[in-house]
Amino acid sequence: ICLPAAHPLPDERSVRAAKRVVSLAQAAGPKDLVFVLISGGASAQVCLPRRPVTLAAKRRVTDALLRAGADIAELNTVRKHLSEIKGGRLAEAACPATVVNLVVSDVVGNDLESIASGPTYWDSTTYADARRILKKYSLWTKAPATVIRVIEAGLAGRISETLKKGDPIFRKV
Repeated sequence: ICLPAAHPLPDERSVRAAKRVVSLAQAAGPKDLVFVLISGGASAQVCLPRRPVTLAAKRRVTDALLRAGADIAELNTVRKHLSEIKGGRLAEAACPATVVNLVVSDVVGNDLESIASGPTYWDSTTYADARRILKKYSLWTKAPATVIRVIEAGLAGRISETLKKGDPIFRKV
């Protein structure tokens, strides 16, 4: 399967690719072995915005962060909290299968949380971090309303955080 997609800003192909990847992961059973190639660029190439955030809203925030000079860890902190696939959520979709990651890093220090926004790795960042980063770059008041709504819902505990270290999902990753 070849799923072409865009970089550095996601497009409709990125959303189609993400939906296909999640569908394949969800089809895996407890006796299956799922191999996942994690590489630089996948944060844009595999993009599944968390509703009600739209692709256009996610593109706008990503572009604004890039233009403001956010580093990769900051950029991916925000991306993870606006995503249905990043921050360990792909590993969650594949559970109860065993997941084997093959990682090609483009991140200084090879931080597994940052490479492709960590779709199969735990996340130490929070919605509070995402809000702090948007405020740091004076983007909080300029962000699309749906982005603010998702982050505020996360801060209030109305929607789930990204998966954290020690989550049982990662026992077979």
